[in-house]
Amino acid sequence: MTRARKLGLVMLAAGVCLGPLVALAQTQIYDARTKKWVNYDKKKARQYFARNNQLPEAFRRQVVPFRTAEKPGTIIIDGNQHFLYLVQPGGQAIRYGIGVGREGFGWAGIVRVGRTAEWPTWTPPAEMVARDPNAAKWAAGMPGGPDNPLGARALYLYEGDQDTIYRIHGTVEPWTIGLDVSSGCIRMNNDDVTDLHSRVEVGAKVIVLMQGAALYKGV
Repeated sequence: MTRARKLGLVMLAAGVCLGPLVALAQTQIYDARTKKWVNYDKKKARQYFARNNQLPEAFRRQVVPFRTAEKPGTIIIDGNQHFLYLVQPGGQAIRYGIGVGREGFGWAGIVRVGRTAEWPTWTPPAEMVARDPNAAKWAAGMPGGPDNPLGARALYLYEGDQDTIYRIHGTVEPWTIGLDVSSGCIRMNNDDVTDLHSRVEVGAKVIVLMQGAALYKGV
């Protein structure tokens, strides 16, 4: 059995944390074989996935006890712990492992699911096109499919009627779940994002929590 934690950080209640952008702490997982907490970085994550063909248990989809005043169907994202919770009736939630924004790309706020898509087209934002040559060749859009970085499904996050450019989406790199790896989008493995997509309604409230992260403009 494995568990996960974020050194130096605490679990947040359902609210928005304000503060300057800061470096994220080191993620660790608990190794039941050695009974020790071990660092979980990109190298070890890829090694674990190659060895086990699955994520550590902490980041696998599971139903957990969850106390919140938010109504069922609400998505609550704990970016520091790399978990996404879909609130269920009866004091429970479905918990999914996620990848979040790397240093400098984390954010927090209250948004909503504006629309969803199956095998979505990936159109990198202008800022990404400017800094990433690999993204630049897809400036006009990359068709959906197994090689598309948005994976099998995407939930597009809006603030009011405005697209935030952030998404909850699948990935072609499932070993990165549990890490700080993205440009601000919330990353899930394809099975999990397909499951989430089947349960979430357009208009659903999404609360993104990340200690010390920048507050999304307009929220």
